[in-house]
Amino acid sequence: MNLTISDKGQAWFKSELNLKDGDGIRFFGKYGGSTNVHVGFTTGMTIAEPSTNTLAKIEVNGITYFTEESDEWFFHGFDLAVDYDEKLDEPTYTYTAK
Repeated sequence: MNLTISDKGQAWFKSELNLKDGDGIRFFGKYGGSTNVHVGFTTGMTIAEPSTNTLAKIEVNGITYFTEESDEWFFHGFDLAVDYDEKLDEPTYTYTAK
């Protein structure tokens, strides 16, 4: 899978979560809600350090954004683009088929 994050998305995470260089954000699937391709599951995120079993990982401006292999069931067959919705003042997660 490919993982991308927009400049506005990066700025939101850094500001709202008081992230500093070396911090990491893990994206994962969780029960409840929906995405543009999932029903009954939504995207969760937490501050964490990547393990050696990452599925996708990018480092931008000192922050590592990643998914773990244990969440492959949620991300299988999709790429994830993380952006920011100014109206809602929150991140957005868009999945596209590979």
